[in-house]
Amino acid sequence: MSPLTPQITPQITPQITPQTFTIDDVLAADRAKLIALDRKRRDLARAKKPTDQLDQQFDVELAAARERLGTKRSRHARVATPSFDDALPIAARRTEIAELIRKHQVVILCGETGSGKTTQLPKICLELGRGIHGMIGCTQPRRIAARSLASRLAKELGTAGAEAVGFKIRFNDRTDDNTFVKIMTDGILLAETHSDHRLSAYDTLIIDEAHERSLNID
Repeated sequence: MSPLTPQITPQITPQITPQTFTIDDVLAADRAKLIALDRKRRDLARAKKPTDQLDQQFDVELAAARERLGTKRSRHARVATPSFDDALPIAARRTEIAELIRKHQVVILCGETGSGKTTQLPKICLELGRGIHGMIGCTQPRRIAARSLASRLAKELGTAGAEAVGFKIRFNDRTDDNTFVKIMTDGILLAETHSDHRLSAYDTLIIDEAHERSLNID
């Protein structure tokens, strides 16, 4: 349940851009393209070749990426203060859980069935600001569970929930660029590692029902 990409600052030749480009400046979807462009222009600079064209292209792409990030942050603000059910046992430990997620890359959370882990953890992550640079991914062992959880979360998040929460199961993908929380089967997440080894589409992953020990989870 932690960011999969550390907060690093790729080295950029100072004379090429006066600003420091950090991972926090852009969405996960824009990150790879910008890093590739920067690598090309640094290669040209080392070879003592002109970099003017690539400099201009990088500046345009970075400005557009930052604008997309600003737009997404504005939309995220609509779901960043979700309501919580105080009757659920997890509500009493919400602050403590949020602090653990903020401080640690990996958090293992155990609780009784019905304590609210499945429905409330994605909302705690939203409250922490997760889901902006990449989606909050939450796995379920079965397709029916994934669809019902997505519906429940969308309802609990109110009017903005319908576009903020999506799900992906076999032959059915209900996610888009507006999705902050993506509910999916563990098989879908495993399949995505074939094309995205670093799972860079996500800034947080919640592996629910891990104790069931399926082949996908293992």
